[in-house]
Amino acid sequence: SPRQGPAAAEERPDPSRLRPHVLLAQENTQIRDLQQENRELWVSLEEHQDALELIMSKYRKQMLQLLEGRRREDAEPVLKVHQANSGEIESQIDRICEMGEVMRKAVQVDDEQFFKVQEKLAQLELENKELRELLSISKESFEVGREDLPD
Repeated sequence: SPRQGPAAAEERPDPSRLRPHVLLAQENTQIRDLQQENRELWVSLEEHQDALELIMSKYRKQMLQLLEGRRREDAEPVLKVHQANSGEIESQIDRICEMGEVMRKAVQVDDEQFFKVQEKLAQLELENKELRELLSISKESFEVGREDLPD
C-alpha cells in the first residue's frame, strides 16, 4: 500500500534521472513527427484551397453566363420599347418641324400683310392730311367769301 506509491514512481523513469542524449533523442523524434504532421496539414490545406478556387471559378463562370443570358433577355424588351419610343420621337420631331415650317410661312405672310397694311395706312394718313389741308383752304375761302358778302 504505502510501498506501491514509491514503487510505481520508480517504474516510471524520472526525466531528471534520464541521460541527456536519451532526452534529446525523444524530443527529436517528437519534433520530426510534428514537422511531418505540419507538412501533411499544409498539403491538405493547399488541396482544399485549390478545390475551393476551382469551385469558385466555376461558380463565377456560371453566374456570368446567367447574368449575360438575363441581360440579353432583359435587354430585348427594353430595346424594343426604346426603338418604339425613338420612332415615336422621330415622327414627333418631323411633325414639329412641319409645324415650324408652316408657322414660318404664316409669319412671312403676316409680315407681308403687315407691311401692306402699314403702306395702306401711310397712304390713308397722307390722303387724310391732304384732304384736311384742302378742307381748311376751302373753309378759309368760304369765310373770306362770306366777309365779302354785304350784310
